[in-house]
Amino acid sequence: MATSEQDPLLLLRNSIALDTPCIPTTTEDASAASSVDLSLATATFLQFPSASVSIPLTTPTRFISSNKPVDLRSIYFAWLKRETAIPEYNASALSLNAELAAEDGAGGEVQNLAFVERLDLITWLEGASEESEYIKPLAGDVSSAAASAQVAAGVKGGLVPVTSVGGRQGKSIDPRLAEIYNGERRMGDRNSVLRGIKPTDFSHVRKLAAPFNTRKAAHTAAANAASTAPLSHNPKAPVRRPDPIILLSPSASSLLRMSNIKSFLESGIYIPPESSTSTSSSSASILHIARLLPSIDTTRPIRFIIVDTPEQFKPEYWSRVVAVFTTGQVWQFKSYKWQTPQELFRHTLGVYLGWRGDQLPDMVKGWGRGVLSAQVDKWSAGAGPASRWRDREVVEGIWKAVEENMRNRGWKRDSGPLVV
Repeated sequence: MATSEQDPLLLLRNSIALDTPCIPTTTEDASAASSVDLSLATATFLQFPSASVSIPLTTPTRFISSNKPVDLRSIYFAWLKRETAIPEYNASALSLNAELAAEDGAGGEVQNLAFVERLDLITWLEGASEESEYIKPLAGDVSSAAASAQVAAGVKGGLVPVTSVGGRQGKSIDPRLAEIYNGERRMGDRNSVLRGIKPTDFSHVRKLAAPFNTRKAAHTAAANAASTAPLSHNPKAPVRRPDPIILLSPSASSLLRMSNIKSFLESGIYIPPESSTSTSSSSASILHIARLLPSIDTTRPIRFIIVDTPEQFKPEYWSRVVAVFTTGQVWQFKSYKWQTPQELFRHTLGVYLGWRGDQLPDMVKGWGRGVLSAQVDKWSAGAGPASRWRDREVVEGIWKAVEENMRNRGWKRDSGPLVV
């Protein structure tokens, strides 16, 4: 058995702890650059710079799998593939074996470790565990344990030096005390507790699940047949065009809210939201209006959905938003898919409605050409509907901008937008 200074497992563990990468080489002396070969398929030695030692990759280690030692090449390969999934690890092992067997390969083959064995090895190499059920102890550790047992039994006396894992001499303690320590119950770490002391065979679960999988496959095939049967009779069934969505601002200072938006966009007359003559209830959560947009559909009016919050939106609804009415307050967009005004109005039309004669807020100006600014005459309670004749012109300008935005995004007679 190898000593601690020449033990491949301890050398590899120490190199990992010191963060000193091992170097595969083609010769024992790696001083020449030509001898360095990072491919495990052609390399024959593994150099450990931390200990200035090179060991053949075919050297058997103390790691036991299927009742036989695993060579250093297989151990180092398992460490290199420690973060890969099981299928990828198995495929890489087959590929490396094919390269080893090639004419220019180093010969031999890599032993494919089971998942539990590989997990146990990696845990030990990383230093997370001091014990491994697959690693045999060093010869010196075995003799020390036997001597301690003899002293504890009274056959021999004296003090026994306790060695560390790396083989360095530690302080001497009473052998009887050492024997007591060895008899203590060892606390398991997270990996040993989850894994247990031996692999668990779950192959019987596959047999139990077989009847359920058979029924599920038959049910899926029947469902697919039922869903595809009608298509053969009507392969060109018309696709329903989705309803475009208009979003309002929920701000109390907004000139257009759920109570007066319908009369404004349909009749072309502005009425304050709190007015008793408003056509809709202020508590309504959704409204529908219809509008004919000739450049998209010359015969059928398009139905628009109006809401003041996207709380009930599904992710695909955002592609149907064709206009957002805003008061210039950024908090309105906090729950939107696009939360910054510049990004939002690259995907849809923004509409800001203010009083005629008032200055456009500087913040709205900075949002770019994606925001349409419109103004209506200030409301006068004593004036009749005839004094609101200019409202129709404003409404037609808004509808013209909405129609142009929808056409540019690909809305057609029987389909929704092509560009989001």
